[in-house]
Amino acid sequence: MASATDAMSGIVRMLAFQPLSVGTWSSPPLAAMTGQLPTADDIFRRQGRTADGPGPREWPAVGLALAAVGWGANQFAPMLLVYRAELGVSEATVQATYGLYAAGLIPGLLLGGPFSDRYGRRRVLAPALTISVLASLLLMAGGIGVEWLFVGRLVAGVASGAAFSSGTAWIKELSPVGPERGSGARRATVAMTAGFASGPLIAGLLAQWGPSPTLVSYVPHVVLTLASLPLVLRTRETRSPRPDATLWEPLRLPVASRRRFRNVVVPLAPWVFGASSIALAYLPGLVRDSLGDSGLVFSAVVTALTMLAGIAVQPLARRVNRRGGSPSLATASALVVAGLLLSAGAAETSRPLLVTVAALVLGAGYGCCLVCGLTEVQAMARADNLARLTAIFQSLAYLGFAAPYLLAVIERVLPAPWLLLAAAFVAGLALAWTTFRAASAGAQ
Repeated sequence: MASATDAMSGIVRMLAFQPLSVGTWSSPPLAAMTGQLPTADDIFRRQGRTADGPGPREWPAVGLALAAVGWGANQFAPMLLVYRAELGVSEATVQATYGLYAAGLIPGLLLGGPFSDRYGRRRVLAPALTISVLASLLLMAGGIGVEWLFVGRLVAGVASGAAFSSGTAWIKELSPVGPERGSGARRATVAMTAGFASGPLIAGLLAQWGPSPTLVSYVPHVVLTLASLPLVLRTRETRSPRPDATLWEPLRLPVASRRRFRNVVVPLAPWVFGASSIALAYLPGLVRDSLGDSGLVFSAVVTALTMLAGIAVQPLARRVNRRGGSPSLATASALVVAGLLLSAGAAETSRPLLVTVAALVLGAGYGCCLVCGLTEVQAMARADNLARLTAIFQSLAYLGFAAPYLLAVIERVLPAPWLLLAAAFVAGLALAWTTFRAASAGAQ
């Protein structure tokens, strides 16, 4: 846990926030106006980007690209059981290959975001799609030796980081600006989550019943990603290149936004993928012995259901998010804690049905947390730092990918049910703090 804490602290120190003016926080859109520079939403409104604008016809091409990269990110989850059986490696080792994705993703995010703000969205997203294909080709060699899995997952992380930071900002800029909060955040969430859900399901089914499972399971991702590339190349660019801009210039958020980012967004972020990664990479292994030959399919289905729950919860997130602030955060918090408590019960009873229910609740928590975080970030960002601030949030969120590995290591000295109860307690404290700080800021 210390390493994750140190990593989070290092990322936060990289922000180099510089206050512009002191303002009072009432809601994210209003708080963003307390600085002297306009937010992205303000600029879009001045450009006439309303609900009648061209946005809805343009963003799906970028959404498909994000779905393709998300497919590549999660297709590996059901393969953990395959590699453990075929390569004869330990649970901690296969969880380490899964978690290494975050080691490539975080620098990919932190570099992809600034490059996207400087050179444009397309110039980052298009190469990221090509690198994502390369990652799958490397993973195809994983059946030979575990070292190829480490390399492939690292490259997949780099590709995902660059794609998610630039693509999320691009969808935001291609989406119409109307009275409703967070439409760009929800569209990006649905696009990524659709890929997160489809990839492991198809890969798991092919691994169970297809020939050469360590090869054919990755073919659909290669085909989908290559198909999305020409669509991205034809999509309107929303960010003009700025060759004179420095890559590491301070974000210069207003004081209220800077305080809210540190007190609300930072504590929330790791639970986005902490919740989903526990559901899709840790929980299926708890009932592996009771499933026999159907364990691989069960893992693929649970992974897909986790992500689909993140999509299905979006109408609820949309209604709650209209009010903003603490109500949406409280809903996300309650779902994550409830999912971890159900996970503890599933670990105690080893019942596949309870694992499935816990995964659904954790998936819903993931979906709500991601929308809350992206909405907060997009409300406080300006047009010239939208991708960078999005990348910082996503980097913090992906620290949660270390959760399955940490649980697998600590499980040697503490039973899984107690581990998950402890995780629920920590999540409850962190998310209660987040909700309290959001409510306190809104009351000022």
